[in-house]
Amino acid sequence: MIRSRLLAFALTPSLIPGLILSPMMAIAQQPGEASRAMSPLDGYSRTTSDAERSWEEKFQALPQPDNVRENMRRLSARPHHVGSPYDKDNAEWMLSKFKEWGFDAQIENFYVLFPTPKERLVELIEPTKFTASLKEPPIPEDPTSNQTSEQLPTYNAYSADGDVTGPLVYVNYGTREDYEELDRLGISVKGAVVIARYGAAWRGIKPKVAAEHGAVGCIIYSDPANDGYGVADSYPKGAGRPKDGVQRGGVNDTDFPGDPLTPGVGATKDAKRLDIKDTPIITKIPVIPISYADATPLLQAITGRVAPANWRGGLPITYHIGPGTAKVHMKMYSNWDIKTLYDVIAKIPGSTEPDEWVIRGNHHDAWVNGASDPVSGAAAELEEARSLGELLKQGWKPRRTIVYCVWDGEEPGLLGSTEWVETHADELRQKGVMYLNSDSNGRGYAFLEGSHGLEHFINGVASNVKDPEKGISILERRRLLEISRAHGAERAEARNRPDLRLGALGDGSDYVSFQDFVGIPSLDLGFGGEDRGSQYHSIYDDFYWYTHFGDTNFVYGRALAQFAGTAMMRMADAELLPYNFANTADTVGTYVDQVKSLLKSEQDEISEKDKEIDEGVFTAISDPKNPIAAPKHEDLPPFLNFAPLENGSAALTASAKAYEAAFKAAEAHGGESLDLPSIDKVNQILMQTERGYFDPKGLPGRSYFKHQLYAPGAYTGYGVKTLPAIREAIEQRKWSIADASTLSVGKVLDNESKIIDSATDALKAEAATGGN
Repeated sequence: MIRSRLLAFALTPSLIPGLILSPMMAIAQQPGEASRAMSPLDGYSRTTSDAERSWEEKFQALPQPDNVRENMRRLSARPHHVGSPYDKDNAEWMLSKFKEWGFDAQIENFYVLFPTPKERLVELIEPTKFTASLKEPPIPEDPTSNQTSEQLPTYNAYSADGDVTGPLVYVNYGTREDYEELDRLGISVKGAVVIARYGAAWRGIKPKVAAEHGAVGCIIYSDPANDGYGVADSYPKGAGRPKDGVQRGGVNDTDFPGDPLTPGVGATKDAKRLDIKDTPIITKIPVIPISYADATPLLQAITGRVAPANWRGGLPITYHIGPGTAKVHMKMYSNWDIKTLYDVIAKIPGSTEPDEWVIRGNHHDAWVNGASDPVSGAAAELEEARSLGELLKQGWKPRRTIVYCVWDGEEPGLLGSTEWVETHADELRQKGVMYLNSDSNGRGYAFLEGSHGLEHFINGVASNVKDPEKGISILERRRLLEISRAHGAERAEARNRPDLRLGALGDGSDYVSFQDFVGIPSLDLGFGGEDRGSQYHSIYDDFYWYTHFGDTNFVYGRALAQFAGTAMMRMADAELLPYNFANTADTVGTYVDQVKSLLKSEQDEISEKDKEIDEGVFTAISDPKNPIAAPKHEDLPPFLNFAPLENGSAALTASAKAYEAAFKAAEAHGGESLDLPSIDKVNQILMQTERGYFDPKGLPGRSYFKHQLYAPGAYTGYGVKTLPAIREAIEQRKWSIADASTLSVGKVLDNESKIIDSATDALKAEAATGGN
């Protein structure tokens, strides 16, 4: 669904500051590192570490690029959107492969609302006539781009039905900040059709904000500055989106992931369903995506004020905002049908802890052929599973149950994973140890996001996987990249912090329900950053494009299989679950500092703005021929009581330090084995720690999202908000909610510290008695 979006952000320092390699975990490159690297793995004794490393070495030799390539060729051979024949065919083929490899596998079906277009129209009716083609033509060089009868038309799923006419207004990316700029320019979109370019925020935010400002329709186009000839030669010459390329995608409200008719419960055959008119996720206004070839005549017809410099895209035109004489008529009507999902679920039973599950997932459905999104990740996951099957034949048996999932229905709204999680929620809350996700995969640097209790763990795994282009560890390569990009204190942290910082998880792929609904610590992994251009959600995202412009020799597909598979093995085989709370406490401390700084910056900004209004600054600098109104006076934000939040953070830090000391003592005491008779008691407590960050009421106004450390932003969609209850209340200037949330989140942190303390006490007792 979003891997290409994530990879675009993978190299953004503000999102993943201080990405570092621990010298103790690097592939030996410095004096003394070799001996340190052979110290026991976290959660293992020396003896079991040696055995685990041996199995991991055997595993990493097994994945083959040619197999990843063949998996992609097969899965992306035809369009396979939800409800299509090839979607089912792919699922059944994967089921047969899992069984062949020794997994206990089945398909789980769910029945979900998936709209497909029935009628679409975008036409310019004044001052001239133009009708958008709303089509992507086949390209002769691309042999699957001509499968027209099987391709979904270009559309945005879960758009409202409607037939609307209005003046056309260009709104840049269509974010809340863009509408604030329009207000100062004296431009209203009430009764208008807006045209926004893709980027800056998730596509569903654009019609959401447009409707809040009174627009009657929304058109979204792909500007070449973002993923077309502004970044790469146009396809088929290069990787960039061609003039007729269109980005499909859902625009459903992300406050409610999964099937819109069965919120919070699995969409099984006998599930009670809402009436469509009662579902909360459908947009308020009709939405249609178009190419920049179709967008150009519309944008050229707009008159009025010239757009600000940072609103101008890559088209060879003068960008105007409007409204003017340009008027647009648009229609969007869908078939609102129930479609069958095919989730492939395959298990390797645990040898000693079968009721503790380590879960791996990638989706298999696509908007069209989907070679990059999602098949580049799914093809690697299948090769990873095949390789584990080979280990089973050699005698390897995981301690815990390993569950491999290939989800259906991710593209329209995380349907397959959400419905599976909701169906098995009680079982997952008891058994879930870790969820590891991937989506699209490319060429370049390791990309890591996830729960910070897994930060130290996944750093250790990444230090043991080699980059196929450079021959150093994937972690070392990422660290060196960050050193090259960092400044000042960030550069010092990049060199010296023991672990690479993980980015937090927001929305956009199948980890959402695992993290936010049942509280299983989650990771999202992949590679990218060296590939340029994208055919994201178009008919050209296919095998031909990927084998010419993606990971063309599939060595990063193999690297993903090695990376994710090693992580699965290491977590599944650990005697003591290798969670680390010190990194989480450190990260929470940075989040607390950030929300305090955010409030201070809001206070300073409003104070300065009000002063400049009184001084007449805005009146003086406004061009009389192109006036910009002064902003309005605002009340100064109040001081908030951060003491409960600071106290909760301090308690978490103290508990994390105590657990770390007990963990190290247990490792030292374990000697030849940590597999003490009652170690499972400690693990059972540890498995509840991620749930400790939950508030059962959920976030203010968003009850589905219960995690208080991370959540997708209400106005960013995919983008994460950390300490979201507090941060978003400050950003939206809802001061009473912000003040109440410092107390509620502080209590959550204090509760989490108590759960960690109970794990510490159990671990100390275990070490003291030797398990007797």
